[in-house]
Amino acid sequence: MAATASFDPTSVLKLDGYLEPFIPAIAHRHERFQKWKDTIDQYEGGYEKFTRGFDKMGFNVKESGEIVYREWAPNATEANLIGDFNQWNRMSHPLQKNEFGVWEITLPPKAPGVCAIAHDSKVKISIITPSGARIERIPAWIQRVTQDLAFSPAYEGRFWNPSTSEKYQFKNPRPPQPRAIRIYEAHVGISTSEHRVGTYKEFTKDTLPRIHALGYNTIQLMAIMEHPYYASFGYQVTSFFAASSRYGTPEELRELIDTAHGMGITVLLDVVHSHACKNVLDGLNAFDGSDHQYFHEGSKGRHELWDSRLFNYGNHEVLRFLLSNLRFYMEEYKFDGFRFDGVTSMMYVHHGIGTGFSGGYPDYFGPGADEESIVYLMLANDAMHTLYPSVITIAEDVSGMPLLCIPVSQGGIGFDYRLSMAIPDMWIKLLKHKTDDEWDMGNIVHTLTDRRYGERSVAYAESHDQALVGDKTLAFWLMDKEMYTHMSDLTPMTPIIARGLSLHKMIRLLVHSLGGEGYLNFEGNEFGHPEWLDFPREGNNNSFQHARRQWNIVDDQNLRYRYLNDFDAAINHLEEEHKWLSASQAYVSLKHGGDKMIAYERSGLLFVFNFHPTKSFTDYRIGVDEAGEYHIILTSDEKKFGGFENVSCGGKFTTTPMEWNGRKNWLQIYIPSRTCVVLGK
Repeated sequence: MAATASFDPTSVLKLDGYLEPFIPAIAHRHERFQKWKDTIDQYEGGYEKFTRGFDKMGFNVKESGEIVYREWAPNATEANLIGDFNQWNRMSHPLQKNEFGVWEITLPPKAPGVCAIAHDSKVKISIITPSGARIERIPAWIQRVTQDLAFSPAYEGRFWNPSTSEKYQFKNPRPPQPRAIRIYEAHVGISTSEHRVGTYKEFTKDTLPRIHALGYNTIQLMAIMEHPYYASFGYQVTSFFAASSRYGTPEELRELIDTAHGMGITVLLDVVHSHACKNVLDGLNAFDGSDHQYFHEGSKGRHELWDSRLFNYGNHEVLRFLLSNLRFYMEEYKFDGFRFDGVTSMMYVHHGIGTGFSGGYPDYFGPGADEESIVYLMLANDAMHTLYPSVITIAEDVSGMPLLCIPVSQGGIGFDYRLSMAIPDMWIKLLKHKTDDEWDMGNIVHTLTDRRYGERSVAYAESHDQALVGDKTLAFWLMDKEMYTHMSDLTPMTPIIARGLSLHKMIRLLVHSLGGEGYLNFEGNEFGHPEWLDFPREGNNNSFQHARRQWNIVDDQNLRYRYLNDFDAAINHLEEEHKWLSASQAYVSLKHGGDKMIAYERSGLLFVFNFHPTKSFTDYRIGVDEAGEYHIILTSDEKKFGGFENVSCGGKFTTTPMEWNGRKNWLQIYIPSRTCVVLGK
């Protein structure tokens, strides 16, 4: 209770004075958070024990070979464990129910150290509801489920208990928390060039080295939590503790993460706690026959756009399930943190449906805010940061919720970063609706720098969202059908390809260096992956054509994709050297609408961009605060990056001590059309 007394809600005013009218709302949600934390401390042994629900629930095997199975199903009147081990006998293995609605059975070993249930054999729980109906479900805490589409789209639960020799042994420690995150957003299944689902083993062998060479220090793995519909991109989860069996075994995922750690790469899980698949046979929906076990009943427990179920975050056992789910992936797979999906949907009772966030603070703290869900996010962040001080949590939020990335102890929701979702939307709108000479430099800079004081953002030019069917990658918006005919060095450099290569490089450097305190790239976009993403489904004759990554085109030394790939790597390696993502925000001294010029300083470097479609400038004057001699250390115009070599690295640019554009000094440079340069001392 001392923590409640020590929290002063008015302390948030140091970050944002506009929060003053909403101090009561901020204080109230913090009190609700503290009440839950006190309950967990008092009755559950604190976060340490409460978040290890997987040690008690589901299947747990003792050294003797004894199995204890527990399941929360308060609505059930009878429950039996069935499976291959008892020939699916619905009477031979009854469970006993306690006063909290938890059912339990102990299975003695067949022989010393030999379990009564064989490893990887099928299991289910058979339940009788109050109406007398019999329903059968996959255990909620199951750690492996498999799907045989030739037989049924429904998953089957499996008892995962590999022998010591088969169990993967981690070799590498977690890498230290990155100074700043450069994220490679990846999907194991599409990480092959072949027309099929890729595997954990292939990702470990083939994709991890690419990511490492590109200079990314963090991987965000999508679609790991098991989902029956491949085309859902992993966002319709049925078995929360089961890593997807499409790509291989749990041990192979452990090997992937351990190998990444050996390369010094941090690995984040794209976690889906915002909703759950509505499947009944292989999901949590109506698990014990009721509408309201894990979820709110009625319309409050349903997302009308996603056609899915919504968790009851105010339920003690639901909190145990979800917080333990986070701990499970940190503990059992050694993930280093999470990107929380659908945070906007969680934080508002309207789920963001039909709502445009104007930035007005009543939107955030009024009746539209879902305090119960916000308190869950506070508990999740507080628990993970308490148990794992180096954990990283990222919020996918489009609303701009204040205090989202402020520690819970200081009145915030506790995330480390938020995704800057307005940035990719801006680029798509510009490329779709504006000619190059209509681009507004002031608006571009504003969108890239408009972030909350004291809260870290992850900037990105495009993610998986922008590449989905119905839209296109940035490269395809820029170059479209000419990518099929003119991306070879053996063909002429057409105006469309020249423009596309130039703007692709400029956009990515601009976003990387100006847009946030972290950076994200979706797999393949670093080299200008063509077309779009579309998973096998009925509407495309179950084709894998657009559900793969065409690594062959970036590996072909005759194709121009390699220029974009190499420039992306150069940006990352330069950031590692000069650390601009962890520096304070850039000072923008120039955003000239007519000249289409942008210039700013960050981390001791001077960044200059000429977006003009036709004009190059000789002796263009740029303001800079720090006097001295500057040299070009990176330019998009180098031949090795597909440029024209009108500007090359090196050179000497000496400042003149005269104020220019609000800076103490200036220097003059030659800056060609559609070119960017970085100058350092």
